[in-house]
Amino acid sequence: MLLLLTALVGMCLATQGWLPWKPAVFGMLGIGFVSAAAAVVNHVVDRRIDERMARTHQRPLPRGTVTRPRAIAFATLLATLGSAMLWWLVNPLTAMLTFCGLVGYAGIYTMYLKRATPQNIVIGGIAGAIPPLLGWTAVTGQIDAYPILLVMIIFTWTPPHFWALAIHRKNDYARVNIPMLPVTHGIEFTKNAVFLYTLLLFAVGLLPYIAGMAGTVYLIGSSVLNAIFMYYSIRLKWGDEKIWAMKTFRFSIVHLMLLFVVLLADHFAKF
Repeated sequence: MLLLLTALVGMCLATQGWLPWKPAVFGMLGIGFVSAAAAVVNHVVDRRIDERMARTHQRPLPRGTVTRPRAIAFATLLATLGSAMLWWLVNPLTAMLTFCGLVGYAGIYTMYLKRATPQNIVIGGIAGAIPPLLGWTAVTGQIDAYPILLVMIIFTWTPPHFWALAIHRKNDYARVNIPMLPVTHGIEFTKNAVFLYTLLLFAVGLLPYIAGMAGTVYLIGSSVLNAIFMYYSIRLKWGDEKIWAMKTFRFSIVHLMLLFVVLLADHFAKF
């Protein structure tokens, strides 16, 4: 849902009036279908490790409620329908970018990076950061500088979001030999990384205002949200990770959701 919200905001920011219904409806459906396909592939590839992790052992594949062939068939159907919808009913550029996101997440990240490097979510985060760009191109049919700023925000937000969760689930990841940062570099190192990335996020979050994409409503709202995120990262850095890791993770979701809502409110406040 968060992914689709950022794509929808990208669509809205790409136009000065009402969204044209065709790219809005079929763009959201196509992006949603392909994103769902990527998630299903992730579940298929990670079935063995999901069985051994407390957070994921109740997923359909580990429980046996869905078979691997059916999951693969479902992912193929979703990817095909979504890509065809985007290509024929939206535009080829959006279809190609969305497919690149599928390959980046389900292929490069899930099948390789996740098991290869503690920087997995940093590098792989590019694939998860593109929904605002997809929403923008669905409406305009071209790549512009403004949606790239939104991609940069999500890209910078991704590491502290996932590393906070990884701190809480360190033993789970260690058990299945996934080299998340707390496993390879320790919890204290990861706390510092979360804090530094929230500082960077504060700066990157100002770019839409500096570039003239957003106005005062966004400047105030984003500054407040980023300051709160920094507060959580500070409490995590100097506090008990058993308390603050999941609190930071949960707020990071609220943070990104509200940040894009504020961006949308700022956009419509100009009319």
